[in-house]
Amino acid sequence: MYRPVRRSPHPSWLSTPRHAPPGAGGRYGDRVAGWAAVVLAGGSARRMGGVDKPARLVGGRPMRDRVLAAVADADVRVLVGPAGPVPPGVRLTRESPPGGGPVAATAAGLSLLPAGTPTVALLAADLPLLTRAAVRVLRDQLADPTVDGACLADPDGRRQPLCGVWRVAPLRAALDRLAAARGGTLDGAAVRALLAGLVVRDLPWSGTGPPPWFDCDTDEDVRRAEEWTR
Repeated sequence: MYRPVRRSPHPSWLSTPRHAPPGAGGRYGDRVAGWAAVVLAGGSARRMGGVDKPARLVGGRPMRDRVLAAVADADVRVLVGPAGPVPPGVRLTRESPPGGGPVAATAAGLSLLPAGTPTVALLAADLPLLTRAAVRVLRDQLADPTVDGACLADPDGRRQPLCGVWRVAPLRAALDRLAAARGGTLDGAAVRALLAGLVVRDLPWSGTGPPPWFDCDTDEDVRRAEEWTR
């Protein structure tokens, strides 16, 4: 299987977005994180009428806060999306262009990680049932050196690509390769195209409790998640 070329330094499109809010644009210096988490919260929520979907409450808490809580033990946490209140210690930035999609948001989030960060959890902000235990199981998969990343899969075996943990170096290389193939832009790029050259382990969830991979795309999904949290 093709292994992506790992290149450094990173191209200019992977640098911190110019429009990042004050305080979000600086890197973390030379401090190396053991692992990081990037939470993507910039979707348009068309099936919910364009509301701020990550702010929807499940179990009395915004979905994005529930996802950030599931990675509270990460050394660095980055939220990519519109400006708004975030928990203490969480870095905030925005994809370029705003609304450019999850791949552009991934690049924006990675640009805030300290150099040398080995692994990153890449998560949608609409995963209200995600738990620390589920993230830990995913992180454990990277003990296998042949794997670039691991994602949870639903009972039908469908990969949930924004519920996964990745080695940062091959993920950056995949972004580099995809941007080059698209004339230097990641605007509107598909996550499937980003992951095409990576070795991904799809992991069915065998733990107890609600499915941590469950994402909320509709009002009905939010109602189901709410029932699971009762």
